[in-house]
Amino acid sequence: MRTRDDILDELLVLRLQGGHVASLEVLARRWHPKLLRHAIRLTGDREGGSDVAQEAWVAIVRSLRRLQDPGRFRAWAYRIVTRKASDWIRSRVRRRRLDERVAAEPVEIEVEQQSGDAEIGQLRGLLIKLPADRKALLAMFYVEGMTVSEISEALSIPDGTVKSRLFHARNHLRAGLEEST
Repeated sequence: MRTRDDILDELLVLRLQGGHVASLEVLARRWHPKLLRHAIRLTGDREGGSDVAQEAWVAIVRSLRRLQDPGRFRAWAYRIVTRKASDWIRSRVRRRRLDERVAAEPVEIEVEQQSGDAEIGQLRGLLIKLPADRKALLAMFYVEGMTVSEISEALSIPDGTVKSRLFHARNHLRAGLEEST
């Protein structure tokens, strides 16, 4: 079901495609924080995530006219950030030759902290141990509210793979919580 925000995003994209440059500022104000969080989750690095988000915005602006369905902006923008993050990681791995350290860097997932709630602390610990791609997938689904098909499009993987990875990530978290109780 399309929301007001979805319709506003479509309108902004259409206006930008029509040459209304001021719409870019509104679109960027709405989407930059989300795309930045996604980039940070994928890279595991705040500075790297910021660089990735900036590069992604350059690519978004350059290729926005080619986006045929403005309703697909969210998945399209996330896919661009995902690709730019992948490029960033590849260059970092090549430069430092530390494949395992890059993949193992902790990434924080935003979980509402409730003082004294031990399960939240346990969940946070389990999330930190997940691979970066699983953390990003969970965040896209639960934090960003993206659908399976939007995640599929953003990560360039089949819907079934998204569902399978979500299933396994949830089972991993569930098992970890059950072990600690």
